[in-house]
This record gives sequence, structure tokens and C-alpha cells, in this order.
Amino acid sequence: MGMTIAEKIIARAAGVEAVRPGDIHTVNLDRMMSNDGTTHLTVDMYHQKLKNPRIADTKKLVFIADHNVPSDSAKTAASQKKMRDFAREHGIDFWEGKGVCHQIMMEHYVCPGELIFGADSHTCTYGALGAFGTGVGCTDLLYGMVTGTSWVLVPETVKFNLVGKLQKGVYARDLMLTIIGEIGANGVNYQVMEFCGPGAKTLCVSDRMVLCNLAVEAGAKTALFEADEIALEYLRQRGRKPKAVFTSDSDAVYAREYTFDLSKIVPVAAKPDFVDAVVPAKEVCKVPIDEAFLGSCNNGRIEDLRVGASLLKGRKVADHVRFLVVPASQEVYLQAMEEGLIQIFMESGAIVMNPNCSVCWGSCQGVIGENEVLISTGTRNFKGRAGHPSSKVYLGSAATVTASAVKGEICTEDLL
Repeated sequence: MGMTIAEKIIARAAGVEAVRPGDIHTVNLDRMMSNDGTTHLTVDMYHQKLKNPRIADTKKLVFIADHNVPSDSAKTAASQKKMRDFAREHGIDFWEGKGVCHQIMMEHYVCPGELIFGADSHTCTYGALGAFGTGVGCTDLLYGMVTGTSWVLVPETVKFNLVGKLQKGVYARDLMLTIIGEIGANGVNYQVMEFCGPGAKTLCVSDRMVLCNLAVEAGAKTALFEADEIALEYLRQRGRKPKAVFTSDSDAVYAREYTFDLSKIVPVAAKPDFVDAVVPAKEVCKVPIDEAFLGSCNNGRIEDLRVGASLLKGRKVADHVRFLVVPASQEVYLQAMEEGLIQIFMESGAIVMNPNCSVCWGSCQGVIGENEVLISTGTRNFKGRAGHPSSKVYLGSAATVTASAVKGEICTEDLL
């Protein structure tokens, strides 16, 4: 019996020839990432709970301050200082002010075939490069730090066969929200979403990141694309080599299979307060908005900023709307400057912020008030996610968000 990509990565990390869903294996971790959301808790446990504190391999660790950057309070400053000092003391790679953790990891670290733990639920993003990335709590991260290992219950894999090609004005975010709307927020609980088929080959690495990043919103343990020539070229441009390149065997066993025709996908929106409350965007047009957000680990890359700037050029953000544009990393920000995109955003009346989690995190920038409405490219729209419990968050693509910012109400690109 053959194995899926996910099973092969786990088998490699466990040092065994084969694994099957339901098996429990001790695995060697290739990399671990922690951000300022919980690293201070991990550091406290390291000092206070361990009899013989040590770090197995500091080269496998990456600390990234991205959730509240720059710090928004004395309490935040203290927790970030604890993180910063610990990283300096132990020689751990530390990033601050350079971007969202998953974007940094993809730009500088992730390689195909790796098994990566991250203290953040959207670590599944790394599947865009054929790596098994999954989110863990700070206790599990601490165990990985100290031993270099952990345990994994091998998940089942669900195949998502993609055919066709996205139409003009339709984006990977529309596709993934459509998938989540169909299978539900619990549709693949503790399973792997494997994206394959001819349609997958039409998607760039940025598009693949969108799909893998949002997989956790359907309950997935992780999501994976095969590390094909598109992924390997991305790696080559950044001077990295794959740990291993795996493909699923022809006789691999899948829990279920779905087929999505990309050519039939339309612009969609997720209505408050659930990510799977997905409808065609035209059904929520004319809903007045107070704020729009273009950014996050899901939709803050250069491709998304290009879409937004192309719609904004020669137009103005509606007077009553706050439009926050937040590049996902410093690299993206600099490229956007070189391409003149930042100037377009600024001249239109948008507020361009430093690279960080920003509104998606709903803690330090752009927090929305009582009964306010936000249209966002962030990852979630749960009640109170971006501010007051009575506020409402709609999710849409970069195009839908930008068009809405101009019109002052939810609007699709073709209605501008």
C-alpha cells in the first residue's frame, strides 16, 4: 500500500519505512517557530518548570515578533523583551519588525520535506512548499525545543483535485473560501488537505500559501502541495535546497476526494461570524463598511498589493472608510515601494502600516468599535475577532476588499 506526501514526511521524520493513519510516532523536528503571542510563556516554563533546562539545537529555532509590532503597551513590551533577551542569550534567530511570522518563514527557512512545528495555528502555510507545517501550543513547542523531538498521530489525508483555471478577477482566496464554505469549518478535522491536479499547477507559490494557510479554518492538521518545479524555482531563487521531494503514490489511500473546477469559482465573501458562512460576494453588496484591511499572512504579499493598487490607481478611498494596507513582510514592502504601489495607496487615502499581523490579530492596529463593519483579507471573522463584540467582519479577496474601500460598501471588482 502506497503513502501520501504527508505520510512520507512523517515516515522520514520518524526514521521508519512506512506509516499509516492512526499510528503514533516519535519524530525529529526539522524546525520550530514561535511568535510574540506565546513565546514569553514558553520562556517562563523553560526557566521555572524544567529541572535541567537546555535547548537541543538552537539552529532549528526561529523567534519572530509580529503580532504587536511595535509594542502597544508596557505589558507587551515586557513580554517581547523576555523573548528578545532569551533569543540573544541562546543564539536563536530573532526577527522583529520584519513581517508576519509565516511570511518570514516562507521567505527564509521552509524547505520541501520538512516537518515543522509552529506556535501559531496558521503554520500549515508551509505546505505550499511541500513541507508538513502544523500549529502547536507553547508546551509542545517547549518539549520540541528541549528534546528536538515530538510525537505525531498520523492523520488521514483528503484529496482536493483541482481542475481548470481561475477566471480574470477571481483569486486563490475566492477558491479557498469556496472550498471551506462547501466542506464546512469542521470538514477536515485533524486531516491533511492535499491539493493536486492540473489546476494546482496553475497556481503560483503565493496562491498555494493562501490555500494552505486557510486549511486550519476547515479544521485541518495541515495542507500540502507537491513540491513541483514552481516550488523548486521559488527555492532556487532564495538559495535553498529541498530536504526531500515527495509525491503521493498512485495507490495511496485517501479518506475522501473532492474535485473543484477553478473556472467555475466566483468572487465570494464569508459573512460574520463564521469562516464557512460563504456566499457569492454579490449577495452582500451594498453592506456599508467602516474599515477595510488588505494584509495578513493570507493575503499581504506583493501579488495582493498589485491587485489592490491596480484598482485604486486614479481613485480615492471613500471618505468614511479607513483602509489599512499592511505588507506581509519588509521584503514585500520594499518591492511594493520599488513598483510604485505604496505611492498609489498613499495618494488614494489608504493608511499604509509597517509589516505585522495588524487588523487580522485585532489587538494593536485598526481595532474596530461598537457595531462597526470590517471587510478583510485576514484569516478569521469570529465574533469580536477584530474589536468590539458587536462589530462585524466580512472576509473577501484583495480585489473585493479594495473595491469596497473605494465604494464605501461591500462591492466586487466588476461593480466599480
